[in-house]
Amino acid sequence: MSEHAAETGDLRDILELEQIEEDTYRANYVFDEEWPLYGGQVAAQALLAAGLTVDRDRLPHSLHGYFLRRGDASRPTMFKVDRDRDGSSFSARRVVAIQRGQVIFSASTSFAIPGDEMDRQAPQLPEVTPPEDGVSWVVPRMFSMDVRIPPEDGITAWPSRFWSRFTTELGDDILLNAAALTYLSDVSADMHSFKTDGFIPAASLDHAVWFHHPARLEDWIFSDYTARAIAGNRGMYTGSLFDQDGLMVASVAQEALYRRFKPDVLG
Repeated sequence: MSEHAAETGDLRDILELEQIEEDTYRANYVFDEEWPLYGGQVAAQALLAAGLTVDRDRLPHSLHGYFLRRGDASRPTMFKVDRDRDGSSFSARRVVAIQRGQVIFSASTSFAIPGDEMDRQAPQLPEVTPPEDGVSWVVPRMFSMDVRIPPEDGITAWPSRFWSRFTTELGDDILLNAAALTYLSDVSADMHSFKTDGFIPAASLDHAVWFHHPARLEDWIFSDYTARAIAGNRGMYTGSLFDQDGLMVASVAQEALYRRFKPDVLG
């Protein structure tokens, strides 16, 4: 197993999957880092693995995933796909991501032949500074991303509103761009809106993405997240993603587990 330094790769390296056998794929790009495997990475790879088993006229419709164990970025990840159903308009797939013989992530995914009779949206792109005039934010652990924060929002550790685009060439492949959007969808959140009195988000629990319109992730996308609730030590936020024309291309929801912060008494 060859290892790569994180700074040498790009998003296409991360998303490349090797087919091992029918409906079984492996992500081989590995690197050393001190944190658990980034959840958006394994979710994006799972969506891509599922999409490789579906007719290409069926576009990603939704992903609902559960983070079950800590992943390791220095190890390859195996993806096994179950073909639950292929109907006249929808295809359903289940995916498990495996490391060391254990499932670290499971997902239900759906793909659909697009219809054109109805097209409405309620959320609107906020009136914010365009990305070219935003403040650059260096995103920890992420590959191939250019992120700009509206200067009127101020710089925070995890911004709830930001522009982003990928700096690697993705082209017009709808499945590849949907996987890139899934990778993007776990970058930040809005749980900092709550005062949590010594509690911190310790781990992501589940994550959902609904794909409304195909998007090119080499172009600017605006992510707008809103905290919803913390209950039972589970915090939830939702988000809307827009292109520069104001079209809402995706919706996101995630829950995170809260635990009391215990500082290192020796530190």
